[in-house]
Amino acid sequence: MKKIIVLAMALSLTATVVSCKKGAGKLGSAVLNMGGEADANAVIDFNNNFIDSYKSTSKHIERILKYADAAVAKSKGENVLIMPITLTSMDYSFSKIKEIPSGFDKEKAAIEKDFSIYKSKKENIDKKVEELKSYMTSEDYKDDKGAKAEAIRKEIEGDVNAFYTAGENIMLKIKPATDAAEEVILKDHPMKEYIISSKSVMNSMDSVIDLLEKQYSGQFNEAEAQKKYDEFAKAVEANSKLNFDVKDQQYSYKKPQFESFNKNASNFLDLYRKLIRDAKEKGKIQDNDIQQIDSSYESVLGAYNIFVK
Repeated sequence: MKKIIVLAMALSLTATVVSCKKGAGKLGSAVLNMGGEADANAVIDFNNNFIDSYKSTSKHIERILKYADAAVAKSKGENVLIMPITLTSMDYSFSKIKEIPSGFDKEKAAIEKDFSIYKSKKENIDKKVEELKSYMTSEDYKDDKGAKAEAIRKEIEGDVNAFYTAGENIMLKIKPATDAAEEVILKDHPMKEYIISSKSVMNSMDSVIDLLEKQYSGQFNEAEAQKKYDEFAKAVEANSKLNFDVKDQQYSYKKPQFESFNKNASNFLDLYRKLIRDAKEKGKIQDNDIQQIDSSYESVLGAYNIFVK
């Protein structure tokens, strides 16, 4: 089966979208001229696996940071009733990455360098949290009044910052080639019409998220919010009206997934209307509304990725 790009939600409220566009630049041209579909699939495989790894590891890191904060507090005598749970990260997507594809051309060496940092910091963070757990379990903090807990937390925070820097660098470097690779794949793909239309929905929703992030931390502007709502509603309506009619048996089963994506996008619209109404009444975007929007975005994104995989 031909590979299609998986989209990624960034760590903050905003989304980083790997989009399908013409004119991918010099790097894109190199991919387009290199071995065709096989090289394109390799690039897209790396993109999808890296994004899955980045997302799952980021969530794992969030839990580790909460544990480290609680450990420091407890080791210094503060009342911590329940320590946050940190489980071993099962990053299957990361294990699938064996090498950096040659399709990244001149960026390959730079991506390898950042990926090496990404990998080492990822491993260091896990080692450090295990060291911290041992320290807390043995209650060694009673000997040094939490000094080691504080030191380990600082080490973890330093590794986390380096991990995210490397991750974002990789995301930026792989995008042009991945865009170009998708052009190769979509050229004669049976689902081309539905994928391009669905990505238009995602692009419009990302524009919504960008606006809401600014207004959430700043001032609510109903006119701007409503304009983005109308644009997104139009994209959702256009996509929902498409009759999924793919004869190729390899893709015909995708119809329910396409419909699920549209349903999730429609649910996002419902929550967006609620957010606008509440923000208009209260004068600012409410915490609960932005949390619901954030959760709904993940649902739409997940439905899209299932559809195109």
